[in-house]
Amino acid sequence: MISSRFNLSYPCLKSLLTVALFVPLVVTSGCQLSAESNATTQSPNNTSTPSDMSQQTLIQQAMRIQRALANNAYTRITDDIHPTRGVRFSMYAYIQPESDKVFSRDQYAQYLDESNIRFTWGQKDGTGELYVTPLPDYLKNWVKADYYYNQSTTINSSAAVGNSINNLHQIYQNSDYVEFYNPGVNPDYGGLDWRALRLVFDEYQGKRYLVAIISDKWTT
Repeated sequence: MISSRFNLSYPCLKSLLTVALFVPLVVTSGCQLSAESNATTQSPNNTSTPSDMSQQTLIQQAMRIQRALANNAYTRITDDIHPTRGVRFSMYAYIQPESDKVFSRDQYAQYLDESNIRFTWGQKDGTGELYVTPLPDYLKNWVKADYYYNQSTTINSSAAVGNSINNLHQIYQNSDYVEFYNPGVNPDYGGLDWRALRLVFDEYQGKRYLVAIISDKWTT
């Protein structure tokens, strides 16, 4: 796990990237595998400094995934999904292992193709309404990866400050993550329209793979 925390501006990220370039069925369960600020200080439990190459490869992989999602090129991230653990989708910062959808690589590819299959992803904040929609729609309209172009990016730390519990470090204690953060675009909302996207990675057989896609936004 990369043990220090880094805040990288978009220009820095660009320089790093020069190294690389009838009713549809409703599924409400299953698909589970068995298996405040931009801080630059170290966590008390972290003692080592990550190599520059480790930072670069993590940022490059995360940005490639973000751009694929932003361009609706969802199949491009299939090989990034963890081969044995799959990828988790969490609607909010508070990860719910008992109910979050977790898809293997094969399931992810299947549900992209079978876009008539709908899943219950969770409850919408404020209304308690169930969010039921196919995987491609969830990626497009909830993950909203295109919201994070030219925005701040951090490694293993969060710029987002909301009132929802962020339990990422408890669920993924030995993982690294990259956060894409947009502070908000409408001045009338006073910054309450901020959003964050966290991509969580684990190593497997010497390579880093995606294990979670976590969305975050202001909650009531």
